[in-house]
Amino acid sequence: MKRTLIKNVKIINEGEITNGDILIEDQLIAEVGKIDSVSEGTQIIDGMGKYVMPGVIDDQVHFREPGLTHKADIGSESKAAVAGGITSFIEMPNTVPQATTQALLNAKFDIAAKTSYANYSFMFGGTNDNLEELLKTDPNKVAAIKLFLGSSTGNMLVDDEKVLEKIFSSTKMLIAVHCEDETTIKDNLASAKSIYGDNIPMDFHPKIRSEEACYISSSKAVALAQKTGARLHVFHLSTARETVLFRNDIPLEEKQITAEVCVHHLWFDDSYYKSKGSLIKWNPAVKTKEDKNGLWKALLTDKIDVIATDHAPHTLEEKSQVYTKAPSGGPLVQHGLLAMLEASHHGILSLEKLVEKMCHNPAILFQIEKRGFIRKGYYADLVLVDLESPQTITKEGILYKCGWSPFEGTTFNSEITHTFVNGNLVYNHGNFDTSSRGMQLTFNRAN
Repeated sequence: MKRTLIKNVKIINEGEITNGDILIEDQLIAEVGKIDSVSEGTQIIDGMGKYVMPGVIDDQVHFREPGLTHKADIGSESKAAVAGGITSFIEMPNTVPQATTQALLNAKFDIAAKTSYANYSFMFGGTNDNLEELLKTDPNKVAAIKLFLGSSTGNMLVDDEKVLEKIFSSTKMLIAVHCEDETTIKDNLASAKSIYGDNIPMDFHPKIRSEEACYISSSKAVALAQKTGARLHVFHLSTARETVLFRNDIPLEEKQITAEVCVHHLWFDDSYYKSKGSLIKWNPAVKTKEDKNGLWKALLTDKIDVIATDHAPHTLEEKSQVYTKAPSGGPLVQHGLLAMLEASHHGILSLEKLVEKMCHNPAILFQIEKRGFIRKGYYADLVLVDLESPQTITKEGILYKCGWSPFEGTTFNSEITHTFVNGNLVYNHGNFDTSSRGMQLTFNRAN
């Protein structure tokens, strides 16, 4: 049996920060507390001055494999994720081909089993015409059903309202949705093109993919979930207005409708378009400072349940094109936790709340087995953080296959020093155990 003892750390877990030690035996956490004696041969890591938290569970990433591997692949991006403290990810279906059949979905699981540094699951992609295939999805193996209610990379738009209602009515699985109203966007884009042609200024992006486009779509999705009883999870809220659609008067376990916010919508606002341009072009768009503040308020009052990255890399060459050709999305898994630790450093987000939104809540919301908490018998997915080790993000340190980050030039006050995945020390001060592979996530969905 392989044993590792992490000593003298501040443990952030379940709303508390306590001083103690953590004993890992093989893949699992064996003991948490004050541990005075261990058997011979135990590896000891002295974490004096550091904090330990459960590994982050990122519920929305695009790792681009298969079919778009010039941008990224599961191996490269999971490696970057582990360096960023993410030990489990849920990947989206808009690859090439799209994961809209069980065979294509299973092919992605096969790739991850061979190449992923982190634990993994995938979403099945719903379309206007694959309901029969969708209903074959195994709820104990697959994280959720993903629906694009506004087109994004991959053109998987579900715009037939009868089909949408049928999907909502037919499955008990969690349905995760991208909400932007396509008609509103098309009208706004046509208007901008009539003035600027293809060379639309980047700061028009939130005017094209507007607050109205987001609210129309998300409010319809919420209304349909209320009508059908579907289990709905709304991805990447980007406006203050949308936050009124969600409630905070019941525990997360009882919610049928939940919401996520992404790191970039909490960090950037429309004042950054001038300096960052297409590098912060996301769908939905980064919007106003008031929207950013509204998202923070909703997050801190539990109307928003989860923080994710929506990691969606493109090459710099692709991003350098004119507005209508520059794709939306950017890489975030290596620096998303650092950005949220920075918010903690500035007193915006407590460490306990950060762990709740990035570790505990994704595990609860997706009913993930034995992850997301530091508990005896749970998988040892653990991250050690030094909160007083400033670093400036440079191109040289970027692990993404695309080779860039919207955080280049940003100084963070914290450093992720160690990442354990299933008890294996996969990342240690910039060094990787390249032989280690993550596990497929499993879900406890007996109901």
